[in-house]
Amino acid sequence: MTGNSLNDLFHDGLKEMYYVENELLDALSELSSEVNHDDLQNAFDEHRSETENHIDRLEDVFEHIGESPEQKQVHALDGLVEDHQEFSNEDPDQEVLNMFDKAAAEKSEHLEIAAYGNLTFMADKLGHDGEIADLLEANLREEQDALDELKTISEQYDGESVPMQG
Repeated sequence: MTGNSLNDLFHDGLKEMYYVENELLDALSELSSEVNHDDLQNAFDEHRSETENHIDRLEDVFEHIGESPEQKQVHALDGLVEDHQEFSNEDPDQEVLNMFDKAAAEKSEHLEIAAYGNLTFMADKLGHDGEIADLLEANLREEQDALDELKTISEQYDGESVPMQG
């Protein structure tokens, strides 16, 4: 944290989400390439494309507030990525890996939804209720839609031969 004002908190939150979105570009590519479930693969590919738009929107927000885009590490995301790497390195059954990757994606969506919800709220409180709030709200809506899509895939997933025990 660089200070103790709402403005400082807002700016740090923007930097954190810029980090998250940039890190997720690579993570979503990896998830897409490792699953063998078409709907999951399509969801990861689609969300990677949306993530590129999220980065562009965040860069627009930075421009509107007169700052250069900057990243601030988010340890929660780093932990999710590390957990994924450890799990993948154990060479799990493909169907179990599909389920793990879907769950990991849902966790990251929850992180993003919480962050964008808070940023949108702070933008409004700071008087950024115009284009800045609209850009953040657009990212929030797309994150919510991505989570809904993953949940729909879960409901339709037939769990082809997912082993119930090790």
